[in-house]
Amino acid sequence: MIRYLVLAGALVASAAYAQEATAPSRSAEVLRRYSAPEARQGVAVDRDHVYAVANSTIAKYDKKTGMKVAEWRGDPARYPHINSCAVIGKELVCASSNFPAVPQTSSVEFFDPATMTHLRTVALGLGTGSITWIDRKDGAWWAAFANYDGKGGEAPRDHRHTALVRFDDQWRKTQSWSFPPSILERFKPMSSSGGGWGPDGRLYITGHDHPELYILTLPKGGPVLDHVGTIGVPVEGQAIDWDESQPGVLYGISRPNREVLAMRVLPAK
Repeated sequence: MIRYLVLAGALVASAAYAQEATAPSRSAEVLRRYSAPEARQGVAVDRDHVYAVANSTIAKYDKKTGMKVAEWRGDPARYPHINSCAVIGKELVCASSNFPAVPQTSSVEFFDPATMTHLRTVALGLGTGSITWIDRKDGAWWAAFANYDGKGGEAPRDHRHTALVRFDDQWRKTQSWSFPPSILERFKPMSSSGGGWGPDGRLYITGHDHPELYILTLPKGGPVLDHVGTIGVPVEGQAIDWDESQPGVLYGISRPNREVLAMRVLPAK
């Protein structure tokens, strides 16, 4: 009897934790909006500029004035779907795929953010999904590979096969994690469109269209990431980027409004 009571108590506690992690318990306030017709996939940010991403176009905007100051346009046949970018070190690093074409192929594209010129490509090839975002932490590259139920998907994989992959500097896969059911349920039939490591060392990700930011941590055991919280945000998913020059400030896009938003994530009450 005691064993069953303990088990029942554990199940109730687990359900309560799952509900708390899934339901938004925090929010984000908008600090500024930038009009950007290119705000279709995501945004990157550095000290002085924001970069709006739209498939084969990346537009550079002055942070203070909101004026467009430069642009890179690629061949849509070669760069059909640049999904997100992040300023890492002195480079603008972008996740690029052939979405919605199949079989899925992915690459990482490097740019000089000062001149907006393309520098090099790391081709990641076939087999994992479509890369949607990339970041760097602890001397490694971290990338999400999306899988979809319909358009852009590659059977027999579906949204449940979305994965976080860690690479070394030679782009060798060193580890990979699955996303928890609480987040996969919110993704479906799409996947993770944005993400990156936050200033608190935890992973923050978005889906494709829900106004939510999910907080995850690497598990102490097992292959599934831990979902530890959800934040309501005034953007409809898509790619995001933390502003390292302003800790706690996150940038995202409103694709319907073609806007870039600067937001401050509010602390838990």
